[in-house]
Amino acid sequence: MQLRSENLTCERGGRTVFAGVNFTVDSGAALVVTGRNGAGKSTLLRVLAGLLRIASGRLELTGGANEATLPEQAHYLGHLDAVKPSLSVRENLTFWASYLGAPHGAPMDPALDAVGLGHLADLPAAYLSAGQKRRLSIARLVAVKRPVWLLDEPTSALDSQSQDRLAALMADHRATGGMIVAAAHGPIGLESFSELKMGQS
Repeated sequence: MQLRSENLTCERGGRTVFAGVNFTVDSGAALVVTGRNGAGKSTLLRVLAGLLRIASGRLELTGGANEATLPEQAHYLGHLDAVKPSLSVRENLTFWASYLGAPHGAPMDPALDAVGLGHLADLPAAYLSAGQKRRLSIARLVAVKRPVWLLDEPTSALDSQSQDRLAALMADHRATGGMIVAAAHGPIGLESFSELKMGQS
């Protein structure tokens, strides 16, 4: 499987956010997108996730599921954790897993255990800390298998133990042929990766 971008350009509100972006990510590889604030890191991830339109250029995922688009084969972890406070931790994950195409009745406990939230499964999400909400969002990556992970500052609000858990999950994902594109200002626990610097002249 390979994700390729050729001369990708995105415009918002009549302004060019970025132009001429080129990269290739193969199965088992990771690309870390860096750059100053406002350089277009988050915008690029939103384009890859299908949330923003491409102004010009080409974006292609080859070797994946037949007839499935890139967004249908990708997980997007943005800045907002999208947690419903009135639902329990398990109910939140069940909702997202169903939305993302998990079989009805699929168990959520393994994914919650993977992020250290199994003991809080029945707690209303309103009582979670910022870091726990982030871990609940990360659990979606485990609950529903998709080959492409699009991660925007994934370690935000995570303590060191939770960052280690995320690093292990990313390593496992890559070991099974998955790929990662992550926007980051600093280290996020990837052992090896390529770098794409946004906003470079």
